[in-house]
Amino acid sequence: METDYSALPLLAVLLPMATAAAVVALRARPNLRETATVVGALLTFGVVLAMLPAMLDGRPHTIAAGELVPGVAPSLRADGFGMVFALSASFLWILASFYAVGYLRGEGAKKQTRFYASFALCLASTFGLAFAGDLLTFFAFYELLTVATYPLVVHKENAEARAAGRKYLAYLLSGGVALLAGTTVVYASTGALTFAPGGFAADALGPVALPVVFVLMAVGFGTKSGIMPLHAWLPSAMVAPTPVSALLHAVAVVKAGVFGFGRAIGFVLGPEPLADVGVTFYLGVLAAATIVIASLIALRQDNLKRRLAFSTIAHLSYIVLGMSILSAVAWEGALLHIVNHAALKITLFFAAGAIHIHLHLDRVSELDGVGWKMPFTMSAFAVASVGLAALPPMGGFVSKLFLVQGAFEAGDVVFGLVLVGSGLFTAGYLFPIVHRAFFRAPHPAPEHVHAGGHVPEAHAPEAQAPEAHAPAPDAYTTAGTDPAGTHPAGTDPAGAEPDRSADPHAGAEHDQSPTGDDDAHGQEHHEPAGIDASPLMVAPLVITALVGLALGLGDVLGVGGIAAGVADAVMGGAP
Repeated sequence: METDYSALPLLAVLLPMATAAAVVALRARPNLRETATVVGALLTFGVVLAMLPAMLDGRPHTIAAGELVPGVAPSLRADGFGMVFALSASFLWILASFYAVGYLRGEGAKKQTRFYASFALCLASTFGLAFAGDLLTFFAFYELLTVATYPLVVHKENAEARAAGRKYLAYLLSGGVALLAGTTVVYASTGALTFAPGGFAADALGPVALPVVFVLMAVGFGTKSGIMPLHAWLPSAMVAPTPVSALLHAVAVVKAGVFGFGRAIGFVLGPEPLADVGVTFYLGVLAAATIVIASLIALRQDNLKRRLAFSTIAHLSYIVLGMSILSAVAWEGALLHIVNHAALKITLFFAAGAIHIHLHLDRVSELDGVGWKMPFTMSAFAVASVGLAALPPMGGFVSKLFLVQGAFEAGDVVFGLVLVGSGLFTAGYLFPIVHRAFFRAPHPAPEHVHAGGHVPEAHAPEAQAPEAHAPAPDAYTTAGTDPAGTHPAGTDPAGAEPDRSADPHAGAEHDQSPTGDDDAHGQEHHEPAGIDASPLMVAPLVITALVGLALGLGDVLGVGGIAAGVADAVMGGAP
């Protein structure tokens, strides 16, 4: 394979950094600050797109520095695997930028400059690890992504946000330590860290050190990708504003984890040596268990963002399971699901945020009749739900088809059945939301509701049950306990938001008054007017839903061909 030496991969990293600097410089002029965010996203996508023709022609753009230590020269290389990730992230950053403007204005959020700057730095880190040509460069950007995202997780600066931030750092930095240990062993054994399709380190590591390194890397990448039992930080992080949730779950952070699994299995340790020692089977078992358990937990969540969070945990394990199967077809499905899940899940989170801003609702049990108040938002939600349930003609169907086919072709029948059944789980926790939105009449909110969501006896209507006016729960949010058996379903304190029936401006998303903050924009809240939320929020979520449909109808930007080429190269060890 030829190489085009070019500064474009570096430019894709530097542009978001420059965007962050521009945001800070324009902090006193909110309109220009927001314009800088959008322009930076557009320019970055243009740079990534400019590298596509050369990559398709077998000449990936590459830039390298001098050797830091013998055998290690940090480099950026826009290969096929990195391009799949970067194309998805750069395109969605454009839409997320518009959405964030609408959301933060509607919320009257404080510290918006810090928000936009941190958001841009997260994307810079994402492109750095996507284009990393070696394990050292990858590790540096992987950890920078953790640090850059922290201010977003704790954005509200209340007790719940700070607790979520501590948990986030504890899990992800611990994973980083494990990854660093694995990287150190690889370098000590091989004297090299440059990625190669099919792997480069197995022979030097030998049958004893190879499983050890794999476990260390699995812990390092498992924390970000939410593999159980390393997932607990992720639902807690839902305390962050919805644009952050979309970033965490669709664009960058968790996808960095599954992308890391791909680099470790396909470009460092190698599929064949890992198959010989049998360690990927155990990773597959963990991924399959995560799919089932996370889906069951999602069924019981009444808080919409928490339901989507556990859905994300399950769908990330689709990708990890596909990579652990060590089949070219399953690998192709895994790569396609990186893109499909990104478009579909960001749609759902965008919709959740739009509902929160427009109607001040956050619980599934409150969403009766919402589809008629927000028809565009909930139609997009319905389309994305169909895609995540892997029904045609959505892109989610295509990636799921490859994953299932690869599992059965490899003889992993149980894994294949788990993947087939997972579509029913997804339908089970998403379709009732759509049904509520379009096929149930809205219920009037009770006049006096405590934060826990119950009607006190002192205010309950006489001669009737206290819940007479409360929204009727669907089949998956009835009374019960969480897996630990300590909290009612949908009320897990790790990230559940308080009921807003009594005061739509109370709770996690409204805990900071923007009054007196020069950095706030759009400070006053008004009653919903007109059909649906702000076009700044609705347009991006409609577009992402349509992208999810387009990915099922055709090979958008050649992503399908790229995924097939990467899978063949990894499994065959070819360039």
